[in-house]
Amino acid sequence: MAFVLSEEQTMLRDMAAQFFAEQVPTANLRQLRDADDALGYDPAIWQQIVELGFAGILIPEDFGGTGFGATGMGIVMQQAGRTLAASPLFATSCLGAGMIMEIGREEQKQELLPQVADGSLLLAVAIDESSHHNPSLIACTASKNGDAYVLNGQKTFVLDGHIAQKLIVIAREDGAKDATGLMAFLVDANTAGVTITRTKMVDSRNAANITFDNVALSAGDMLGNGPASRESIEKVLDLGRIIIAAEMLGGVEMVFETTLDYLKERKQFGQIIGSFQALQHRAAEMFCEVEIAQAVVQDGLTAIEENRNDVPQAASLAKARLGDTARLVTNEGVQMHGGIGMTDAVDVGLYIKRARVQAQILGDSTFHTSRYASLGSY
Repeated sequence: MAFVLSEEQTMLRDMAAQFFAEQVPTANLRQLRDADDALGYDPAIWQQIVELGFAGILIPEDFGGTGFGATGMGIVMQQAGRTLAASPLFATSCLGAGMIMEIGREEQKQELLPQVADGSLLLAVAIDESSHHNPSLIACTASKNGDAYVLNGQKTFVLDGHIAQKLIVIAREDGAKDATGLMAFLVDANTAGVTITRTKMVDSRNAANITFDNVALSAGDMLGNGPASRESIEKVLDLGRIIIAAEMLGGVEMVFETTLDYLKERKQFGQIIGSFQALQHRAAEMFCEVEIAQAVVQDGLTAIEENRNDVPQAASLAKARLGDTARLVTNEGVQMHGGIGMTDAVDVGLYIKRARVQAQILGDSTFHTSRYASLGSY
């Protein structure tokens, strides 16, 4: 496993770091939040992201992307996480594009992936149906009606669901709640019978609850040629788990660095508080956890790049570890900032809110600890 970035990856990291720091600082999120923005992201910023090629990083060059791979997307999302940048990048260019590449027919790839790469198509993957992530519990039904299908059910916590033009909906033909017979459908967001309700999350980011009431679909709306295997769906989810862990890592790094700077400048009882041994011990623990988090994220990205057999284990390890690390570091960041850390005057409060939501995306630490144990036959 290589922990040293290549020259091209280093250039990508530096470009992404400069872009997000200068063009999408935390002030951008504050502005969207305070304005109660209807979209939840800035289209002008999204266009810049597209022009930099970030939207097509996972997409092969044959389909209009840059083909920079999982590590490239992880690098970009890590830098986006440092500034809490709000954009459709994860939902559309990671989960959505990932599903099309893994499950879609050749003609679907030819039609849709270039639109993702050029930013003209926004996607959302609708899979969860309860308050906790569990891709095994799919009750949404796709009933056969001649050569067509009728979709019924509901989905929750659909990232960017209210801004997506197309939804990728995971359903079962007979509606039983188990892991077999899964199907994926491309559903236009404005199709009759689709009701999308935006939810306002604590981190001021986008999600939606969606209901499907006798939604008529043709056989051509199916993603792929038939039932999608659980393994194919999980492969895309594992990609998403590692990429969101990379975004969490960026936030964790920023909180740690900001807190460390504060410890070096804040005075109490006539002394710099960073000189207090108790705070030094806590900062040292944070440093160690951040280092471990960096290692597990890099290992997860490398596992995908090398197509290793242990990608599921690497994904669950990264997501579980980052969930725990983000909770520790953001909690400590708020506490070490003292009373001001509890106010909206400093950014650390924004990071703790974002970390709580990120922890739930595609499974929290409890889910992935259990999954990791099951994959290891414990």
